[in-house]
Amino acid sequence: MYYDPSTLSNINEIQTSHIELNLRVDFEHKILDGSVTLSLITIADNVNKVILDTKSLIIKSVSQDGRQLKFHLNNEIDCFGTTGLHIELEKPLTTGIKFKLEISYNTMIQGTATQWLEPSQTVGKKHPYLFTQCQDIHARSLLPCQDTPCFKLTYSANIQVPHPLRALMSAIGVGDEKIGDGKSKLYKFEQKVKIPSYLIALVVGNLAGKEIGPRSTVWAEPEIVQDAAWEFEDTENFIAIGEKLLTPYEWKKYDLLVLPASFPFGGMENPCLTFITPALIAGDRSLVCVVAHEVAHSWTGNLVTAANWEHFWLNEGWTKFLERKIIGRLYGEKESDFHSIIGWSELEADVKHFGEDNPLTALQPVLKGIDPGDAYSRVPYEKGFNFLYYIQQIVGGPEFFEPYMKAHIEEFAGKSI
Repeated sequence: MYYDPSTLSNINEIQTSHIELNLRVDFEHKILDGSVTLSLITIADNVNKVILDTKSLIIKSVSQDGRQLKFHLNNEIDCFGTTGLHIELEKPLTTGIKFKLEISYNTMIQGTATQWLEPSQTVGKKHPYLFTQCQDIHARSLLPCQDTPCFKLTYSANIQVPHPLRALMSAIGVGDEKIGDGKSKLYKFEQKVKIPSYLIALVVGNLAGKEIGPRSTVWAEPEIVQDAAWEFEDTENFIAIGEKLLTPYEWKKYDLLVLPASFPFGGMENPCLTFITPALIAGDRSLVCVVAHEVAHSWTGNLVTAANWEHFWLNEGWTKFLERKIIGRLYGEKESDFHSIIGWSELEADVKHFGEDNPLTALQPVLKGIDPGDAYSRVPYEKGFNFLYYIQQIVGGPEFFEPYMKAHIEEFAGKSI
């Protein structure tokens, strides 16, 4: 039995294996308009419906093999602002049946996954900008889906954007072509490594790229791309150390995207395209530990994923632990220890803020009826790190624990745990 208190989808009857997105970016109305095709498989008998998570989406039609299906949205909206999309199948299905559903829809400006910026909010001040943020449970406002990390899937996408803007995604670009009179361009993407829904990501803007390593390009607005490339030139070293500690890097590309200042996080580990704040461009490479953290997510979080948000520390505690391993290898153990001391102070501050007896300060909190975003703190990061650090000391130190780290990745790669 699968368990995730943050989804309305029928995760014990249906599983998504692939998503195909076909979307047009409409800056005038601030919507994404098009369709998604879901490749599904039944994992139970007598399945007569598909229930998907949606939030601030307009559903136009649902079809299977060209035949229209009946559907309805729940009248009630749950505590996450989510509405269940109920799709009636033509007949009950037995276990192991594969089928596809095509859903025509568009997003709404109220959607929490899409952030639309005016030209005045960008560095260049000339073009609009769009970026998405699906973690924790906002993929449901980007597309109707099983918005849960308990399943992992591949995806492909065709994204139509107005000239001269560029689209990038948490996937490998596989081509582009001009459309019609040249006023639009179609960008094509494929993500062949299985990911949870929260790692689907899209950005559209006036973007330029500069290579900083054999598998890395920094993307940013042209005005800051040179500064960004200088700041993050150690990226390949982070990846190489991760590979020595764990397993070969599976995602082919590790690109960095420097977003406008309104990006509300330090970084977001979208595979193949880490999103980072421009605040990291300090001019002295003093803040690149954030990139080390996001690189570490390539193994812990993205490759091995927590099955639901109650186990978020399995993503962030492990990643913080691996980040400090990378920092120690590259800059020395004293530097790594200094970061650990700062992290302990941040943990103490957040525990004090929530209250020591607050259940949300537990390493594994109960999130039934609680938005995972409301539970966000340094607890899963720093309490998770200290838990792993304690185990490492108990078993005899890094020489004994680091082989287990590698075995952990080898055993659970591609899985949600």
